[in-house]
Amino acid sequence: MRAIRATVGLILFSAALPASVADEVRALAAQQQFQAAESRVDREFKAHGTSPDLVLAESWLARGYLASRRYEDASRMAQRTDNECRAQLKTRAMDAEPRLPLALGAALEAAAQAMTARGERDQAVRLLQAEVTRYRDTSIRTRLQKNLNLLTLEGKPAPALDGSHFLGPRKPLALAALRGHPVLLFFWAHWCSDCKSEIASVAKLAAVYGPRGLVVVGPTQHYGYVAGGMDAPEAEETQYIERVRQRYYAGIGGMTVPLSEENLRVYGVSTTPTLVLIDKLGVVRLYHPGVLSYEDLAARLQPLL
Repeated sequence: MRAIRATVGLILFSAALPASVADEVRALAAQQQFQAAESRVDREFKAHGTSPDLVLAESWLARGYLASRRYEDASRMAQRTDNECRAQLKTRAMDAEPRLPLALGAALEAAAQAMTARGERDQAVRLLQAEVTRYRDTSIRTRLQKNLNLLTLEGKPAPALDGSHFLGPRKPLALAALRGHPVLLFFWAHWCSDCKSEIASVAKLAAVYGPRGLVVVGPTQHYGYVAGGMDAPEAEETQYIERVRQRYYAGIGGMTVPLSEENLRVYGVSTTPTLVLIDKLGVVRLYHPGVLSYEDLAARLQPLL
């Protein structure tokens, strides 16, 4: 549970940090002042050696290079971040220091995306597979799995869902029992404003295409807290998630709601919402972290009918 909570809190933690080398380098990279950013990183390393803040700064530089399509530089800085994160991990656990998973997850993501952009997709897949295995018990597993799924999941059989715990009046059917129907998986989180923005599109899709066989399933999970970020035991959070479901999501016709952390790990849901379209044979035809319009969803669904 602590690792799950850490995944959600990392960005908030980073935003709450006082001004630091990471803040400076992030700003310089956003302005594409890469020489100045690298000089700032080098000065920090010479003065103080490696630190969680320094590796976070290096990861921002890797992301900046990636965004500017400077793939060799992105790979170089991602490797540097990776090396220094591993040095830090010799003396502390991954999720004991919130900047380390943020930095390492970003570095590995940048490395894989740079490989893919250079036409080295197979190498990127092997990298991500190895790192998912290495870090499967940490908060970055889900982020790595997302990147692996983006490269490999479409065209493959949909992984099974754990429906042993659920919200609402109906137990979710296993995906195998839904063969013959197209299925939309709508992964959401109780704290996620983008998920609430997506409700109208998903509800309209269910209303228009439900009569033609579409089944909507809305997996979610516990995060360790309730409204306002207040820590909460699992039973209390379950009640809170159910209130959120009833208030916002009950209007999505027929949507069942599996409640399982493992579902979100397997599907790599480090971004909410995440939308997955599965055809009548149980094969994934769309894997999309982030929001999609009704028109885009309908266009991807219609061939599956």
